[in-house]
Amino acid sequence: MRMYDIIMKKRNGGELSTEEINFFVDGYTKGVIPDYQASALMMAVYFQKMTERETLALTMAMAGSGDMLDLSEIQGTKVDKHSTGGVGDKTSLALAPMAAACGIPVAKMSGRGLGHTGGTIDKLESFPGFTTALTRGQFIENVNRIGIAIMGQTADLAPADKKLYALRDVTATVDNMSLIASSIMSKKLAAGADAIVLDVKTGSGAFMKEERDAKALAQEMVRIGKNAGRRTIAVISDMDQPLGYAVGNALEVKEAIETLQGRGPADFVELCLTLGSRMLLAGGKAETAQEAEEKLCKVIADGSALKKLAEFVEAQGGNGDAVYNTGLLPEAKIVCPIPAPVSGYINHIICDEVGICSLILGGGRETKENMIDLSVGLVLRKKVGDYVKAGEPLAMIHANDENKAEEAAKRYLKACSILDTPPVHTAFIKEIIT
Repeated sequence: MRMYDIIMKKRNGGELSTEEINFFVDGYTKGVIPDYQASALMMAVYFQKMTERETLALTMAMAGSGDMLDLSEIQGTKVDKHSTGGVGDKTSLALAPMAAACGIPVAKMSGRGLGHTGGTIDKLESFPGFTTALTRGQFIENVNRIGIAIMGQTADLAPADKKLYALRDVTATVDNMSLIASSIMSKKLAAGADAIVLDVKTGSGAFMKEERDAKALAQEMVRIGKNAGRRTIAVISDMDQPLGYAVGNALEVKEAIETLQGRGPADFVELCLTLGSRMLLAGGKAETAQEAEEKLCKVIADGSALKKLAEFVEAQGGNGDAVYNTGLLPEAKIVCPIPAPVSGYINHIICDEVGICSLILGGGRETKENMIDLSVGLVLRKKVGDYVKAGEPLAMIHANDENKAEEAAKRYLKACSILDTPPVHTAFIKEIIT
């Protein structure tokens, strides 16, 4: 088998066999196939697309290119949740303890963030002492004992995807539905869950800006999951403005805790209940979505979800007292308002610009080597549809540097559109794909 023939076949619109795809993924992972041939194949795929069978074969080959996590020692149906990412997306922080309190084992591998805020692991490190450096034995034992464990992604989890994504990123071949879906799903399949619930974002703060593209990606990933023998559900949710009010690591942790105390923002609560109910359905803990939501509301009301978060934090070396006393979490020295320049209705917030404000303050990374300031960020006071008077705060800046605070405030003002008339209301949950 020759790489030249595989490239030419796909360039001419042919359908690659599973054997040809396996040959490519194995050879490229091992360094036998050079970057220039892999680039040529990715460009051919970009223009000629992939069939459903080809996409599954590519996903399975990438998933099998490294470690496949075996979760069979964990009791019950393991359900994983994945988000395509957005601004203020602290969903796992609240959802994992909610699901675990309802009897769904949450065995999750997460990463660090590269962008406007940290990833789930960075946010959890707001709890003093928290670590994801668990052995496989500790990981399994924690899930069986308390229902949750989160560990960092190993270098050997779908290594083919890491190599291919880095190549696609510099050869203008990222934007292909089969390649995007196989990249996400290869890691999810390698992580070993029995069922997968996907939160696919759409809007100005999402990877998929247009709803039709988000739907196409969701459908592609659900098809891959189904064909791989995993129950897979996708929820398409709005990311045209930040999720909830908090943007920034410790600030998002505080908002997740407030949500588990029954005081969460309406959009964030809606998302947690929608995703959580699908996790319970997939895990066999409820017969209907309504029954599942009632169970999730109950574990918030009786405090068991909040207690589960504290148990989880303590089990991974963190200070569980910070769950009940958020003053123990990192706090910024400077807290100042961003006053509205005029009166009117918030018609639009350019969501990814809010993320850049957090990055300016030090809440995110531009390179993997950057250190994150866990205490900084923004807390919105007004969201789309709200009326604001001139001089009222649009948001509060949390900063440790006055110059950065000033720069972030100016950028935030440019991201907000204030008009005399209210905007047309749109649904937060766009669609659920099963």
